Amino acid sequence: MKAETKCVKNNLGLVCITTSDAVRYKTVTRKRLLSFDEPTQAEMLRVLYQENINRVGSAVEFCAAHEINLYRLSSQLFPFADEPIGAEILSEFADQLAIVGNKAIENNLRIVMHPNQFVVLSSDSETVIENSVKILKMHARTLDLLHQPATEWATMNIHGGKGNRIDKLVASVEQLPDNIRRRIAFENDEYSYSSAQILEVCRRAKVPMVFDAHHHVCREKLDSYNDDSVTETFWAARETWANPENQLVHISNGRDRFQDRAHHDLIFDMPEVFRFAPWIEVEAKHKETAIEKLRNEWLTGSFSR
Repeated sequence: MKAETKCVKNNLGLVCITTSDAVRYKTVTRKRLLSFDEPTQAEMLRVLYQENINRVGSAVEFCAAHEINLYRLSSQLFPFADEPIGAEILSEFADQLAIVGNKAIENNLRIVMHPNQFVVLSSDSETVIENSVKILKMHARTLDLLHQPATEWATMNIHGGKGNRIDKLVASVEQLPDNIRRRIAFENDEYSYSSAQILEVCRRAKVPMVFDAHHHVCREKLDSYNDDSVTETFWAARETWANPENQLVHISNGRDRFQDRAHHDLIFDMPEVFRFAPWIEVEAKHKETAIEKLRNEWLTGSFSR
């Protein structure tokens, strides 16, 4: 029996930053940081982490003010926190992170993450896998410090990485620490892992699948979000979530044509089945403007270009 969940405006999610200057983050390149001595590096990271914690607080306030209940944290929030120097400095901010995270919980804000492309659990190289786990540990620790639950609610979704390595992916997931494994999810992509392949990974590894409809139509060369395979994959992905009400999906539109992999500023076309999606991350360039367009048009049945 399919759950009759209806998408609501509050559960259209903001991805990382805003089009306006309301939510922005600071960063530093490895080359620049390493050009200084270690005490200077530590102070630079301390200042940067403080700035970004303040900005996460601003993001929580922005989401509350705009009735947004889903927010994806930037994967670049705490550069070098996967190294000893950064990990130690991040510990100094445990109390502040707890305050910000608890504020998110009080505002019913679901926080998720999407670790970067350097996470490749399907690699033939054990060194690459070890580095991938190190990055995942950093993100899981960030969520822990923010007092987010070690469950699928605080989703950390990644791509499959190197193609045709389903057995390797499943085996790697089984070896992950609990605070990662309980949050990890896999997302289909346009190149290495189709929706069907990622669905197999998720079923075997017993982790959720984050279904990205645009990746799917690009990979399968479809001309509509309402293709039967989109609908079927959406419902199949829902079954991988321990709680179907936590199901998370992604939407974006092609910039210049339907199957364009580059993202458009806004969303003009949605899968009809996504009306049953509990949580939707809106991957459009114009961020909150795209969310507002979906609220005013798609959810009211008056979609337009």
